[in-house]
Amino acid sequence: MKRFFALLLAAMLLLSLIGCGDAKPPEPPIPDEPVLDEPSPDELAEQQRLAELARRAQELEDRLASMTLAEKVGQLFFLRCPSSGAEAAVAQYHLGGILLFTQDYKDASGDWLTQDAFAEKLAALQDAAENDTGIPLLIGSDEEGGTVTRASRNPNLFPSKFPSPQSLFETGGLEGLLADTQQYNSRLHSLGITVNFAPVCDVSTNPKDFIYERSFGQNAQTTADYIAQVVAAMSDAGIASVLKHFPGYGSNADTHTGIAVDERPYEQFLAEDYLPFAAGIGAGAPFVLVSHNIVTCLDSSYPASLSAAWHEQLRSHLGFEGVILTDDLDMGAVKAYADGGNIAVLALQAGNDMIVCSDLTQIGAVIAAVQDGTLSEKTIDSACRRVLAAKQSLSLI
Repeated sequence: MKRFFALLLAAMLLLSLIGCGDAKPPEPPIPDEPVLDEPSPDELAEQQRLAELARRAQELEDRLASMTLAEKVGQLFFLRCPSSGAEAAVAQYHLGGILLFTQDYKDASGDWLTQDAFAEKLAALQDAAENDTGIPLLIGSDEEGGTVTRASRNPNLFPSKFPSPQSLFETGGLEGLLADTQQYNSRLHSLGITVNFAPVCDVSTNPKDFIYERSFGQNAQTTADYIAQVVAAMSDAGIASVLKHFPGYGSNADTHTGIAVDERPYEQFLAEDYLPFAAGIGAGAPFVLVSHNIVTCLDSSYPASLSAAWHEQLRSHLGFEGVILTDDLDMGAVKAYADGGNIAVLALQAGNDMIVCSDLTQIGAVIAAVQDGTLSEKTIDSACRRVLAAKQSLSLI
């Protein structure tokens, strides 16, 4: 019996060996696919934000590439509204912006425009831009409050003139000032105004200073705290703010009538005057306006508005990436620099993105400067790109 079982076991072993001869080795196990974590809501929102930024950037590049030189140059001019033929000027020169003064809130006979008439005036300007380049205008107005107001002087638009920041601060504190500022700018926005040439960032605590009544009247740090919050309030109202007058007016004389020379040391600007501008830039202000003061610590030859050194400070030291505006080039302080009618060319060479003036011949001078190589088209493109980006941020394009 033992021998039988031994033979049986041997036979079974032999059969197993024969079967194994044709068998394939077992397949290796297939590894499981790695399980990727689903993006969190915050990560998904960030991906969407970056994709939207890329889309908007490409949209600007496509638009810029489609524009002629004349169209790009025109976008760099924030023109004081002509007393007549404004719509024709918008279309002929492809203007980027129109700046309103008190007379622009009146009709030809000098009477205040009704709200409907004012709305029709702005609509006609925007229609001219739309029919020309399809790029809406920036509509600007000086609405600092107090001595510098335009729209609120018109009783058909506002019940009373907008008070100065100092006055609002004295009566309602910072909270009341910010509430009134937001309400006022919301009203401006409803009227069709998109850019308010305010707030004044200049530090002045001396009532004898030219700029004092237009300033906040407080020290540099208090002014900086105010600027950061007022820029946010204006943005919430849908209005773009303009920080002015870089690099800081100090106790200088009025540059509307003549040249003002500022001999303060650079360290003083770092410790005081820069603080409100840095705060406003940090709060997202899209525009900075440069003064006509000759500030000798960096440039004793040119007003800041025409000085490459001061524009470099604004870009590199303060990190401003938005639109740099000149103060009005029709002011007395820069008339001496208009050699050969090329002051706008000088302004763009210095680093400005938009020119505030009333002289339409400056547009032709800029185009000619590009054509003869005095001014590079790359400079024009960079400035125009910033202007278009500002319009995009205001949902104009």
